[in-house]
Amino acid sequence: MTVRITPSILNANLANLAGEVGRIPSADGLHIDVMDGHFVPNLVMGAPFVESLRPASDLMFDVHLMIEDPDRWAPQYVEAGAQSVTFHLEATTAPIKLARELRSMGARASVALRPATPIEQLADILTEFDQILLMTVEPGFGGQEFLDPVLSKIRKARKLIDAAGADIWLQIDGGVSAETIERAAEAGADTFVAGSAVYRSDDPNQVVTSLRNQASAAQACAH
Repeated sequence: MTVRITPSILNANLANLAGEVGRIPSADGLHIDVMDGHFVPNLVMGAPFVESLRPASDLMFDVHLMIEDPDRWAPQYVEAGAQSVTFHLEATTAPIKLARELRSMGARASVALRPATPIEQLADILTEFDQILLMTVEPGFGGQEFLDPVLSKIRKARKLIDAAGADIWLQIDGGVSAETIERAAEAGADTFVAGSAVYRSDDPNQVVTSLRNQASAAQACAH
């Protein structure tokens, strides 16, 4: 499996985002959190923000919608320049329809689950998505501690993906750091959202490389 590190811009200096994106040239994408103050108790970003940041970077924009009614709003983020759009299963009314709409627009369709939402809810519709995002903290705020109970869910998700024989990325988001990434990689995750660990360091790009190396080594030991 290919390991991908997609740093979260939420943890960067929001007053100088173009410059902050330039500090992670070796990243595999930029994770952009969107929150509406309803689905989660925080309010940040939006489609105009994504559109304004797009010219500043060639990185893949991986937008994570923590919002109500993604069925209505998600397509706007593809139009704004996102190559991957993640919506929450708990918030959408028609996940298959929305995933197919995003794909028809040329974007990767991704579905996210809160920590307590069983992965089994995706078992019959797994191949409708290009990526599964498992939250390893409760969504809404950065800097939270990694929830180890989600590791068993990562293992279950990996088994479902492997059984489907599809090229579906398995992403985790929340508390990813040098102390936690190896456990998650061993469990089967291949794509990692790292926020505080990257942007609170003196050399964000070096941390991206180090995290990738750790995850790759853990994957190799697990197989």
